[in-house]
Amino acid sequence: MAIQNSAGLSLILRLELENSITTFGQVASAIGETGGDIIAVDVIHVGKSHVTRDVTVNVFDRAHGQKVVKALDSKPGIKVVNVSDRTFLVHIGGKIEVNSKVPVKNRDDLSRVYTPGVARVCQAIHEDPSKAYQLTIKRNTVAVVSDGTAVLGLGDIGPEAAMPVMEGKAMLFKQLAQVDAFPICLNSKDPDEIVAIVKAIAPAFGGINLEDISSPRCFEIEERLKKELDIPVFHDDQHGTAVVLLAGLLNAVKLVGKRLEDLKVVVCGIGAAGIACTRMILSAGVKQVIGVDRAGIINRNEEYTNSMWTHYAQFTNPDNLTGSLAEAIQGADVFIGLSGPGVLKIEHVKSMAKDPIVFAMANPNPEIDPEDAEPYVRVLATGRSDYPNQINNVLCFPGIFRGALDSRATCINEEMKLAAAQAIASVVSDEELHEQYIIPSVFNKKVVKAVRDAVVKAANRTGVARKEIRNIF
Repeated sequence: MAIQNSAGLSLILRLELENSITTFGQVASAIGETGGDIIAVDVIHVGKSHVTRDVTVNVFDRAHGQKVVKALDSKPGIKVVNVSDRTFLVHIGGKIEVNSKVPVKNRDDLSRVYTPGVARVCQAIHEDPSKAYQLTIKRNTVAVVSDGTAVLGLGDIGPEAAMPVMEGKAMLFKQLAQVDAFPICLNSKDPDEIVAIVKAIAPAFGGINLEDISSPRCFEIEERLKKELDIPVFHDDQHGTAVVLLAGLLNAVKLVGKRLEDLKVVVCGIGAAGIACTRMILSAGVKQVIGVDRAGIINRNEEYTNSMWTHYAQFTNPDNLTGSLAEAIQGADVFIGLSGPGVLKIEHVKSMAKDPIVFAMANPNPEIDPEDAEPYVRVLATGRSDYPNQINNVLCFPGIFRGALDSRATCINEEMKLAAAQAIASVVSDEELHEQYIIPSVFNKKVVKAVRDAVVKAANRTGVARKEIRNIF
């Protein structure tokens, strides 16, 4: 998951105002003079000598918020009682909870949901383990598993600090696709131990969503779990990004009148997401992909300490080019960035083919500033929500797991991922397709159903479904 650069912070300032010497106009002036933006005012208490108000103010960042508070504190008759960050407020006590589906009102209810009645249900599952899908939460529950080693753009911050992200993902699963998800953050960085733990908890879940696990460990962990479990295992940082990227690329090439098989594509940043994106676009029909990282163009002449780069060189760069990004990007139709800010220069873009397509997905700052790139790029996408064409994994994972769970798939295979990408792309109609609209909004309610239906069909078509197609939306 990539970190999003917020447009600012929203603070709630609790102010105690002395009636005899202070008016709210003075408060508004002090905030306005420091560049703060008042968006709400609530009266908390009115007394003879003082009035307490909560003033909600938008600021650019923490330093700007401190400047606003300092300005208010310096005014006679104004006391800043408390400062609350609205983002922190929504996380107090966590963002998810467990609710019972069946009320227990009397002894008879208790005997059915628990002892002694539950024993018959347990015995039924013991005799036929597949009944766990019918008689437990397994049929609709996903574990969101992380070790906290690659959280957002923050890096290795540990399992406790990773929890807010995993809780947020669980919220999105539920709100967008009615999938029950639970965050599980592990206090281990050992691939063997992580694999063992996930295998041990797997009986309770219908799918495993791996999240924010650092490369290259994430490859080994995912591959081993896919082989050793009979439920879907999906590393969203790799494959979710790849699915949404392909969806955007399908519409971008349609817009500029090019074909996938004719494209020259440069992928910059050959980590987990870069490798997954490369595999995805090759599966879709792209023939020429050139990977570039700190070592330059990944080629078959070099001996890399990174075993994944050695492997990557075997199925990319058909002409075995060498050099830097400057050499790789000459005549390229598409640039895919999963690296860092400022990597892509204007001169690079100018050397690309006609109607260049640029996916600059580094966060919070993309590989090239969108305003700088705009005069030279036909289609531009980023990972940010404050620019058009956001490549956001939220478009993928709710629907792809909804479909995998509904078909009771044993895995999420390449065909299911391709189907998901095509479904996301299809939500943008030919009439809507535009340089600034190649990918639907994450709030577009058509996305989850389109992805779910496509994934269910692909699962059945490829023989990994254990249940017939069934529409639930």
